[in-house]
Amino acid sequence: MVLGIDHVGIAVASIAEARTFYEALGLEVAAIEEVPEEGVRVALIPCGESRIELLEALTPESSVARFLARRGPGIHHICLATGDVRGDSETLRQAGVSLLKETPTRGAEGCWVQFVHPKSSGGVLYELSERPSPATEET
Repeated sequence: MVLGIDHVGIAVASIAEARTFYEALGLEVAAIEEVPEEGVRVALIPCGESRIELLEALTPESSVARFLARRGPGIHHICLATGDVRGDSETLRQAGVSLLKETPTRGAEGCWVQFVHPKSSGGVLYELSERPSPATEET
């Protein structure tokens, strides 16, 4: 079940350069971390009850690097918070929705994540994200 919008992912060439705009708005980068499995560095910027996630490619093979090469900087995905990413993934799969991964994987902040293929969601890349808790720490 979707709980709300967790964050909007924005592909940028450089977090160091892009963050100045958000800081000029009075927002602050709360954390920066690398997600090697996705080939990205992310900067998390709280914004009200949601967040902005700046995505910088670590490798030219990453999906963010390919996105930047095709489209340039901009909105990459919308992330929906969920309390059960595995259950929601299965519900979507049963409804004929195409998912990018066979099973959820770990993303930024240790969240379990799954991506919905844009061809199944009106051209928008959606991420489903479940925050870690003691019950979801198993792999």
